[in-house]
Amino acid sequence: MYTAGVLTVSDSAARGDRRDESGPVIRHLLEQHGYNVLLHKTVPDEVPDVRDILITWTDRTSLDIIVTTGGTGLFPRDITPEATKSVIEREVPGIAEAIRIKGLDSTPRAMLSRGIAGVCGKTLIINLPGSPLAVAQGMDVILPVLKHALDKIKGDPTPCRQEC
Repeated sequence: MYTAGVLTVSDSAARGDRRDESGPVIRHLLEQHGYNVLLHKTVPDEVPDVRDILITWTDRTSLDIIVTTGGTGLFPRDITPEATKSVIEREVPGIAEAIRIKGLDSTPRAMLSRGIAGVCGKTLIINLPGSPLAVAQGMDVILPVLKHALDKIKGDPTPCRQEC
């Protein structure tokens, strides 16, 4: 079983002014697909806060995957991609591209998302937007390939055939 963490990046949710609706969607979908969600936290839109959690969760808890939600847009305080970029060693641009392409089916605003995906150690980190609909669409994109990606990150040498 793979282990996961869900990180909601939102000033208003961190202050308690707004309920986190997207993080629970991620958690539910991961658990529904057999992932063990060990950690779920909400932090404000601050690079040090996000970076510290990502580092702690990858180094100390050795999660297989961390999915973030929020902080990927153009608002001046949206810093999740920058914080993520500061900890990943290898970017996986196809994941973020596929998420944006799927989002365009619902709204042209999906192209404004700056979310990224990458690997830190043996942990895959994926940024999703902050809306529950965008999160559900993003999870629909990544879930079919997620276990394969995690196997590869762990060093599985099995060749990837067309059916992957």
